Amino acid sequence: MSVLRLVGRPLLASMFVSGGLGSLRAPEQVAPAAEPVVRPVTERVTALPDRTEQVVRLSGAVQVAGGLLLATGRVPRVAALALAATLVPTTLAAHRFWEAEDPDERARQRIHFLKNASMLGGLLIAAADTAGNPSLAWRGRHAARDVRREARLVRRSVRAAARPAARAGAARARLPH
Repeated sequence: MSVLRLVGRPLLASMFVSGGLGSLRAPEQVAPAAEPVVRPVTERVTALPDRTEQVVRLSGAVQVAGGLLLATGRVPRVAALALAATLVPTTLAAHRFWEAEDPDERARQRIHFLKNASMLGGLLIAAADTAGNPSLAWRGRHAARDVRREARLVRRSVRAAARPAARAGAARARLPH
């Protein structure tokens, strides 16, 4: 693992572990701000709990688990995607700068919104990072190419082996019985 990944992943994950623990411990503090985003989502996604506090707690658990997985380098691409999935609704719920009346509050919320957008960018980069290994798409393309090459080789070898056998069969057919 490169030094950048060794240092960068835990730094990126730290905010999610900290925020996730806060949501797990005291979801009632976050629930009022989350309500405008959680309610429409829970109406469409029946697998989610009905109560906003439970959804906040679930999001916090995903953030803690995803943050720890990302920080330790265990399934970092999946962890980054899971964190990104929790970050979007969190940002839309907590940092609605467009609704703030006070200019100072609007500026503060805009900064937090952009900070979260930056973190989302980092998570998307982490989700695409293969750590120098080929991606699954690349591996699939090359495996298909290798299979096609092997099939051509088998076809050629079968034809090459079949020619002498066919000649021997033709010669045997001309011999008197």
